[in-house]
Amino acid sequence: MHMKLRWVKAVRRCLALAASTPLFLLAATPTATAQPPSTATTAAAPTVTGPVTGGNGSPVLYGTTAFDLGTVGYTQSEYLVSGTAAAYAPEAPLTPDGRWQVAPASTAPYTTRVVVNRPADPARFNGTVVVEWLNVTAGVDAAPEWIYTHNELIREGFAWVGVSAQAAGANATKAADPVRYTAMSHPGDSYSYDIYSQAGQAVRDSAATVLDGLRPRTVLANGESQSAFRLTTYINAVHPLVSVYDGFLVHSRSGTGAPLSQAPQPNVPTPSVVPLRTDLDAPVLVVQAETDVLALGSLAARQDDTPRLRLWEVAGTSHADAYLSIGPRDDGSGAAGLQNLNALLTPPTRTGCASPVNAGPAHYVLDTAQYALNRWATTGIPPARAPRLQVDTSGPTPAFVLDTHGNVEGGIRTPQVDTPLATLSGLGQSGGAACFLFGTTTPFSAEKLAALYPTHTEFVTRWTTSTARSTAAGFIRPADAIELIRAARDSDIGA
Repeated sequence: MHMKLRWVKAVRRCLALAASTPLFLLAATPTATAQPPSTATTAAAPTVTGPVTGGNGSPVLYGTTAFDLGTVGYTQSEYLVSGTAAAYAPEAPLTPDGRWQVAPASTAPYTTRVVVNRPADPARFNGTVVVEWLNVTAGVDAAPEWIYTHNELIREGFAWVGVSAQAAGANATKAADPVRYTAMSHPGDSYSYDIYSQAGQAVRDSAATVLDGLRPRTVLANGESQSAFRLTTYINAVHPLVSVYDGFLVHSRSGTGAPLSQAPQPNVPTPSVVPLRTDLDAPVLVVQAETDVLALGSLAARQDDTPRLRLWEVAGTSHADAYLSIGPRDDGSGAAGLQNLNALLTPPTRTGCASPVNAGPAHYVLDTAQYALNRWATTGIPPARAPRLQVDTSGPTPAFVLDTHGNVEGGIRTPQVDTPLATLSGLGQSGGAACFLFGTTTPFSAEKLAALYPTHTEFVTRWTTSTARSTAAGFIRPADAIELIRAARDSDIGA
């Protein structure tokens, strides 16, 4: 009972600090900015049919939640989206500043699909739809951003739409269930940008079907890794032409963008270093892991914050991590908090990789990023400004500046790096082709843990303080702060 009382008081202190600290209030102050004139028009409105049924009886989608969405008040459906999509060609060379001018070139018919997760009770819908560009790195459609942010999306009442925007995902989906998806036909990735625009337009124009009558007020774009590369090109080239998305969450981009056009259409690569254009009329929040900054080269494209751009670099994180295994079963009850903490002590391994994978705090920060982008798009209140990860560029190869525990200095700080149980890195993983994306976790020895945290109370106090600091700074959501503090209380550290 005594420990429980202490925990309750710790949570109250954490939430009180989050609500009162000047840092938090600074992050929540609206910034009045002049909006650049926009000549964009709406995208073409595609035909929407469905819901899709038959075949094997459920949507083909990899890397998604494994629990019954009905237990958290959500429902899933799927629709076919059909129309004529355009490929784009540059009207002038694609310059390194990202301010590209393109125009529609060839056109082709298409039929793809969208998967929709939405509140079953219309009263729970918060008015915002997050449209994820499904990731096809593995050759199939996967939904990493739904995995990383589903707790925030569900508890805040977002609707989520996953789009098969690229040929690899659409073709693999059809191959996996040819009866269910017999009508699907994708003309190639040169048309993916307009297909993504039209999917977003369908959310607005065909909400009676796609959202079963929910009325969206805000539509946000979202993509991770390979999808973030394509969103980089979409933002620079296509968004100025079609006013579909009210904001963008770009997660784990590289230093360049995806090709504007590719075979069998003319090959139009982007420059080797591509920042995001700074004359945007919609807010963009970029969230980067350690892997992205150095291994994927986004350091070269690192930008200062602007009235329409925020860059968050998160210490102790990798491009992909242990939560991709924990997250599918995380139903928001809070139980996953202790699993995440224990993963720092006994990190999971990945077949073919030499070391245990990164068990860092990315999904907690991404929950906040999703909240912050929506607030920015709907109220004009920008996300908190974040310090950059500290990089030493004095040598022949850039390298992170590390603290005494081997964790990177700077960036967004969380209890996982400021009250550490392990060395967390987004670099250094060896093994198979994708292993370098998963980073590493090197747990501290029992002797080091005992020296750092001689009592359980001391560990919980320090972890709580770190969590409160992250929450106050605007990088951890209060609900996740409670989960983190409960996990520390229920752990064996210092016991």
